[in-house]
Amino acid sequence: MVDLKSQYEKIKTEVNAGIQEVIDTTAFIKGGKVIDFQHDLEKYLQVKHVIPVGNGTDALQIALMALCLKSGDEVIVPTFTFIATAEVAALLGLTPVVVDVDFETFNISIDALKKTITPRTKAIVPVHLFGQNANMEAILAIAKENNLYVVEDACQSIGSEFSFSDGKKCQSGTMGDIGCTSFFPSKNLGCFGDGGAIFTNNDELAAKMRSIANHGMEVRYYHDHVGVNSRLDSIQAAVLDVKLRHLDEYCNARRNAADYYDKVFSTTEKILIPARSSFSTHVFHQYTLKLIGVNRAELIKHLNDKGIPAMIYYPVPLHLQKAYQNSRYKAGDFPVAEKLCECVMSLPMHTELSNEQLEYITNSVMEFIKK
Repeated sequence: MVDLKSQYEKIKTEVNAGIQEVIDTTAFIKGGKVIDFQHDLEKYLQVKHVIPVGNGTDALQIALMALCLKSGDEVIVPTFTFIATAEVAALLGLTPVVVDVDFETFNISIDALKKTITPRTKAIVPVHLFGQNANMEAILAIAKENNLYVVEDACQSIGSEFSFSDGKKCQSGTMGDIGCTSFFPSKNLGCFGDGGAIFTNNDELAAKMRSIANHGMEVRYYHDHVGVNSRLDSIQAAVLDVKLRHLDEYCNARRNAADYYDKVFSTTEKILIPARSSFSTHVFHQYTLKLIGVNRAELIKHLNDKGIPAMIYYPVPLHLQKAYQNSRYKAGDFPVAEKLCECVMSLPMHTELSNEQLEYITNSVMEFIKK
């Protein structure tokens, strides 16, 4: 699904030099490379504060911890997403409340969101799924009207840009109270292990999240908050700082691959290509199709037999996951998400896809579709 080895070969000299510098200085934790990356990412995102942490799940958890929510407070999340979005709320004793998504974009449904808010709702966590921003203009308006926090899950969307109706443009993850991302190796901006970051323009929240990520300390051995231990190490920061210089190039490569896929698959009614919204650029963390009247399992087997990976993101919506089953939800309550779980399929998507590879993949898919 990704080709990290070929990507590394192109930036090997830069990456190796950065890693060697960390080894030479032995500043492995909170070293200069972490500070360098933090500042460079702040500049790229045009955000006041970046707090590097251990992974994207930690980023989401620390963000919610900083909001001083109380047990039982409701946090709205889309039901069609990776489990971490709801997981962190549950771990903190909060109540994850799931809502349906938009069939076209996979992102949180604005109509469903409006209907789900109650007096106990305290925060909305929109997920910018597969690399495209949710409708943040509408979400921010709803949050303002109801005095709610917005924590953006931008773990799949770094590098994408949202355009407001007044012409203002913002990077994904920088529009809400807090934004979170992951640097898992397969992400658009990925390191060589685990990593993540939190973004905010709020000075008070930034200081609190830095403290929480460091055992609740602001002054060494003086613990002002209940915290965790979540740090991006210097070697990962060195890798990320190199890759950040190439992020726009990587996003363009993914868009070009998506354009190729779109051109081929738009010729059949059995495949719905990913929708691209008018208000957001798409960085295609995943290229996810909707199959209409196609045996998905057999198609995946057909592709696998030809050496082509294909994945289902995601086979089960949150409200039907065993760990999150709740008497308030049952099968059929969120028909869009449940339909998507039955028909989506993701194809290889990364920065190193050649036209030859894309031709082989698309020909293989169409060969099965036309049978």
